Amino acid sequence: MDQSVTDNTEKSRFEIQEDGELAGFAEYHRSGDEIAFIHTEIDPRFEGRGLGSRLARAALDTAREQQLAVLPYCPFIRGWITKHPEYADLVPASHRARFGL
Repeated sequence: MDQSVTDNTEKSRFEIQEDGELAGFAEYHRSGDEIAFIHTEIDPRFEGRGLGSRLARAALDTAREQQLAVLPYCPFIRGWITKHPEYADLVPASHRARFGL
């Protein structure tokens, strides 16, 4: 199965596709040097394939590449960072307690 993640800036969301079909997205709001993740959704037809994790990793890797501070308001993104503490540094130290990190 062919999977890809793209940043759809027009819709302010990272999208994951599988075999050319939209399987899910992570919505964000970007302001200056911050990116706030607000909602992540995987289509039920695609659940259980690790697409949410791949989407989160790609979105956070992009934030790191662009030197953006991450504000994980989305429970899925916040939970993913908790499980992958090597990404916690993306969240400003002054905000980590607020997000339970």
